[in-house]
Amino acid sequence: MLQGAGVPTSTRGLRRKINLQINPRSDAGTAEKADHLGMTTTDYLINGLFVLLVLRQARERRLDLRGLLGPLAAVFFVGQLYIHTLPSYGNDLAFIFALASLGILLGVLCGLATHVRAADGLAFARVGWLAAALLIVGIASRMVFAFALSHGAEPAVRTFSIAHHISAAAWPVALVSMAICEVTARLLVVEVRGRRARTMPSLVALAA
Repeated sequence: MLQGAGVPTSTRGLRRKINLQINPRSDAGTAEKADHLGMTTTDYLINGLFVLLVLRQARERRLDLRGLLGPLAAVFFVGQLYIHTLPSYGNDLAFIFALASLGILLGVLCGLATHVRAADGLAFARVGWLAAALLIVGIASRMVFAFALSHGAEPAVRTFSIAHHISAAAWPVALVSMAICEVTARLLVVEVRGRRARTMPSLVALAA
C-alpha cells in the first residue's frame, strides 16, 4: 500500500502511474512507455488504414484467394508488431482470452451480416452498414480506449485493473487480440459463405 495513495499496488505496470501522481517528476521520461497505454502516431495511422480498408469493402468485390490472403497477411503483420509476449500476471491471460473471444463473436456476427452472393460460378461480398460498424468497433477499440484514458477514464481503468489483478501491459495486448480475432473470424465466415453460395446453384441443378 502506498502511503497516501489509498490503493494497493500489486498490479504491475500501474505502480509507475500511481507514483507519478504522488511525485510528478519521478520517471517522467519513461512514463508513457511503462504504462503501455498510450498510442503513437504509427498506431493511429494503422488504425486509420484498417478503417479505410473497411470502408473500401462497402463496394462489392469478388471472393478469391488474393482477397483472403491479403487481409490475413495484414493481420499477421499487426500481430507481430504489437504482440511480442503474453502478460501472465494475475488475471492477464483470462482478460486477454475474454477480449479475444469477444473479437471472435464480433467477427462471426460481422461475417453473417456481410452481403454474399454468387453469379456465374463466382462469389461476391459487400460490407453493409451493420458489418462495417461491427468491424470498426473491434478495429478502433484501442484507439478509443487511449482517447478515453486521456479524457478522464484513467482513474476508473486503474481501479478496475487493480481490483481484478490486470496489469497495464495486458490492456493493449487484449485490445489488439480482439481486433485481430474479429478480422480473422470475419474473413473465414465470409469465405465459407462464399463457397456455399457458389455450390448452391449446382445443388439446385442436381436436385432438378
